[in-house]
Amino acid sequence: MTTAPESYGSKLKLAISAFILAITAFIAPLALADSTADYGLGAGDKILINVYGEEDLTVETEISESGKVNYPFLGELYIQGLTVAELEERITSGLRGRYLVKPNVHVSILGYRPFYIYGEVEVPGGYPYQPGLTVGKAAALAKGFTERASKKKIYVVRANDSSQKPLKVDLNDKLQPGDVVTVEESFF
Repeated sequence: MTTAPESYGSKLKLAISAFILAITAFIAPLALADSTADYGLGAGDKILINVYGEEDLTVETEISESGKVNYPFLGELYIQGLTVAELEERITSGLRGRYLVKPNVHVSILGYRPFYIYGEVEVPGGYPYQPGLTVGKAAALAKGFTERASKKKIYVVRANDSSQKPLKVDLNDKLQPGDVVTVEESFF
């Protein structure tokens, strides 16, 4: 009789673990979707445009320096600064009627444009952006700070800031694709 409760308890633990895993698998993509919902597409981003049931209209492309992509039937589209949802709507409305009755368009970001880190880091240069990237993580990608690095004098120029004014940041501030980080030298 002692094996029945143990068996029931282990089955319950297994069921709870499976439930938590299923919830996590469901929530994780939603969190990523929320983090990219207001992301403005830009030069260097790699995207996949998929029209369900229309293989000829599925395109994997990189946004050009001019902020444009070529798309079948619609030609050259200027998409710089558009969100994924806005691009989906633009393509859907362009295809609807003339080419398809009810197009089902989905756009995915396959790769983000790089960010750049210079100054007092071991290996300065451009690195692939990853959602959730902070200044501290960016420095780690650049093999860490040099001995002379000031962790209090770090500046970022935002890619989407037309003034290109450097902003003082700390290690926990989030970066965006295309941002340029400069780590200055400490004098002490």
